[in-house]
Amino acid sequence: MATRHLSMRPADQGSRERFLDAALSVLVKRGVPSLTVRGVAEAAGASTISVYARFGGRAGLLDALYERTFDSLREMLESLPPSSSDGVADVLHLALEYRRFARESPARYALMFERPVPGFDPDPALRSAVLRTTFRMFVERVQRVSPPGADAQAAAYQLWTAMHGLVGAELMLASRTPLAEFFIPPTDEANEAVYRQGVTAMMRGLGLR
Repeated sequence: MATRHLSMRPADQGSRERFLDAALSVLVKRGVPSLTVRGVAEAAGASTISVYARFGGRAGLLDALYERTFDSLREMLESLPPSSSDGVADVLHLALEYRRFARESPARYALMFERPVPGFDPDPALRSAVLRTTFRMFVERVQRVSPPGADAQAAAYQLWTAMHGLVGAELMLASRTPLAEFFIPPTDEANEAVYRQGVTAMMRGLGLR
């Protein structure tokens, strides 16, 4: 894939993964302000020159980290084999695992779907590729339960936007002081129940069965 992060020879793959592990650790534990070439190099126990040599600069490093986060989501989706009898339950299961993925690391999720790093816009070719490959399985599951002749890709997108909105609101509220009088009690059980209800209602509205 021709993107801003440099292609690696097989011999360099191990060190590349070490840098990406360090970058993800910096993002999760120290936040976006520390996600610099110097910060990642220090976390990896290496020099800044070695980061530049492998990624070409901060934009290339961030592109590679962006790709890694989507690889993690794709691998999670691939670990959920569809059942042979209940396609609707399969879609709901996938939606619930998507929520778990987001809750496991809000910083990682923000890098994937928001603009937490000022000035960073993922390489367009990379962004197109990871979105297409990551959500392919989601579209396939929606297609399995869509009405005849329905546009499964459009339905999958509409369902994902509902999922994304519910998850985004939950993460935003969790990052702030809880409000006792808010619509949802500040518990994981309450949030999961609302998420499940919202996704189920959207699926019914799309005619998934």
